[in-house]
Amino acid sequence: MSTGNFHIKYQAREDFNKARSKATISQLLNALTPERQKLLSLDDVRQLLRPRSEIYRGMRAVAIDNIVGSEGRYNDFTSAFLPKRDFIRGRWESVDRAHLADVNLPAIKLYEIGGVYFVRDGNHRVSVAKTQGIEAIDAEVVELDSEIKLRPGMSAAELKDEVIHYEKRKVFRETKLDTVIPPEEINFSEPGRYEEMIGHIQGHKYFLNQGIEEEIPFLDAAASWYNKVYKPIIHLIERERIIYGFPGRSMSDLYMWIVKHWDDLKQKHGNDFSLHQAVLDYSMKYGQSPRKKISNFFSKLRKALF
Repeated sequence: MSTGNFHIKYQAREDFNKARSKATISQLLNALTPERQKLLSLDDVRQLLRPRSEIYRGMRAVAIDNIVGSEGRYNDFTSAFLPKRDFIRGRWESVDRAHLADVNLPAIKLYEIGGVYFVRDGNHRVSVAKTQGIEAIDAEVVELDSEIKLRPGMSAAELKDEVIHYEKRKVFRETKLDTVIPPEEINFSEPGRYEEMIGHIQGHKYFLNQGIEEEIPFLDAAASWYNKVYKPIIHLIERERIIYGFPGRSMSDLYMWIVKHWDDLKQKHGNDFSLHQAVLDYSMKYGQSPRKKISNFFSKLRKALF
């Protein structure tokens, strides 16, 4: 082996060791917020954004910092595309050796969605490029349409929040619900709930229309649902203080779950089963005690560290 080849091989090995060390240190420093260290999964993003079409955009130079996730190797790299696992050393070092020897490699393949990019093919090349401080890389791009704009550095949780906020704005804007319901009073922690809420209002409207000739307008039904269905349940949740047994969830979340739980209980025990009983029963079956919350916290901490 020539001196030059030996030096390149040695340098690639050192580059990988440094990148792995950075990944380990970063994970330890962010042990309490491991979500921020996870590379985004394209499949998870697809499920949230639900793109309707694909458009081939051809070749372009893409900023490395705008590549935020992967289609299939998101568990092998951190959010900064640092290698998390030793078994990828061989492939990673071979790509780095090509870079150090100025060997041209094929363009990577990316999906673009919401203004950021996900790797279809070329994860190791992106990781090496980022480690070496390269600012842009040639890529063949397929665009997935999305009305929601993403930004580099977003965690999966932040992306989900952005989708929820988008859904809320869209539903309230298209239905004009904000004229009869204070938007700040309705907050969900999962996507799809605002459309489900519209279903609840439509069901209440159907109930109100029974026995009358003139159909009740949607907004009148929405106001009635808010005042006679939603608010009474929220008041019970507040009075019984059960929200503390569901960390990370909202009053609106509990409303949705309790309504379904109450319906299930009435089918099982009869229509005399009260809403108050349903609230307490749901809390007892699914809520977390203080001891369980502490146990879950230390369980997550151990998982992040080890």
